[in-house]
Amino acid sequence: MIEYEPVIGLEVHAELQTNSKMFCSCAVVDNTRSEPNVAVCPVCAGMPGVLPVINQQAVEMAIKVGLALECTINPTSLFARKNYFYPDLPKGYQISQYEYPLASNGVLRIHTSEGDRTIRVLRAHLEEDTGKLTHVDNYSLVDLNRAGVPLLEIVSQPDMHSAEEARAYGMELRAILRALGVNSGDMEKGVIRFEANVSVRPRGTDILNTRVEIKNLNSFRAMERAIIYQIEQQTLKYERGEKIVQETLGWDESRGETYSQRSKEEAHDYRYFPEPDLPPLIVENAWVDQIRASLPELPKARLQRFIDQYQLTPYDAAILVQEASVADYFEAAVKAVDQQVTARVIALWITGELFSWMKQAAVEIEAIKVGPESLAALLQTTARGDINQNTAKNVLGKMLESGRSAGDIIKADGLMQISDNDAIVQLIDRVIEANPGEVANYLAGKETLANWFFGQVMRQAGGKANPQVVRAELERRLSALKTS
Repeated sequence: MIEYEPVIGLEVHAELQTNSKMFCSCAVVDNTRSEPNVAVCPVCAGMPGVLPVINQQAVEMAIKVGLALECTINPTSLFARKNYFYPDLPKGYQISQYEYPLASNGVLRIHTSEGDRTIRVLRAHLEEDTGKLTHVDNYSLVDLNRAGVPLLEIVSQPDMHSAEEARAYGMELRAILRALGVNSGDMEKGVIRFEANVSVRPRGTDILNTRVEIKNLNSFRAMERAIIYQIEQQTLKYERGEKIVQETLGWDESRGETYSQRSKEEAHDYRYFPEPDLPPLIVENAWVDQIRASLPELPKARLQRFIDQYQLTPYDAAILVQEASVADYFEAAVKAVDQQVTARVIALWITGELFSWMKQAAVEIEAIKVGPESLAALLQTTARGDINQNTAKNVLGKMLESGRSAGDIIKADGLMQISDNDAIVQLIDRVIEANPGEVANYLAGKETLANWFFGQVMRQAGGKANPQVVRAELERRLSALKTS
């Protein structure tokens, strides 16, 4: 039986966070909040006789991405008209780049369960976004707020061979865009959209068989599931001797399957020709060098630094650097603690308790009421033994809800940990005296009851007793009973 392998390339469309649109002065607005058609002018509405003007801020952002992907920034690039007719494309064509893109021949390095991989980036080119259609019963409504918003299309080579690799590529690219501050990465709002080109071939060959394109995948889960589904479908068809039809597909999340939208177009179907209303885009080397010098630390470099500098595991470091705001929060907390609290402890609290609360509350780290310095103060209180771990978790929950400091909550609620040996010994004696049967069973050889006694003592203390002191004193007391 022939063994098949998938061949996958990704096209990523990322809206650039500019103040105005790609070729006009209309503001870029949030489509999920704004009224329809409030950011439209004759230029982005495609009225006759209007002239586009290139947005310099969009070009700068695109160069940043190109440099981060180790692309060649081409000194001259051309805009072209990509002709197709659709209700959300008011001009009847899209101004894009094709043969002469702004950036080309880059790489993106990813990590997978099979090891590190380098994925080649064919090009990154500028274009304008389309409008948005809302389908209602037997008619559609068009909103042109998004029409003309700057888009950066990043096209990979077909170098990926599993859905896991495609997901890793998408996540790493999204992290880079967010770190550069050029895209929010909010997939639910459609500001970054993935399209997967998928084919399969006999393993060990280098042929490129007929591919399908899965459009507008708006989550990593959807992208992974859609690719796996297509790999399985194409493999079955080849095994049955059937042909693959080149087509554009959609993804039905509820049914877990792709569906046909239209036959897949080739470049000649769009009748590309140079945009007559725009001159060649000339990018001077001095400007590129200036932009290169302004680039922030990228996620891969930051990940390695977190491992080296803070002795984090690669897993913990990868979680922290996925969002620049989370990585910044972590480093600010590290700077605010003394040597009693390690960076590893801070990382575990952020990726554990903090992330769990943020997920339930559906908020990002920028919106929480506990700053990094406040978290550091809580962890230092725990390290000193003023409160134990369980109490600290409860205190953090109250801090996140109210914004109050750890010290205020501990004082107001009387949560200071009991570490006084005499007080703890009294609690232990009280529990032992109240449970003669369990003491007899323990002395008869059922030593697992030691954990039960520990729990009873902690309950008597209202969870505020120092667990290390309790265990040490309880062990001493039980040992004394054995020898008495």
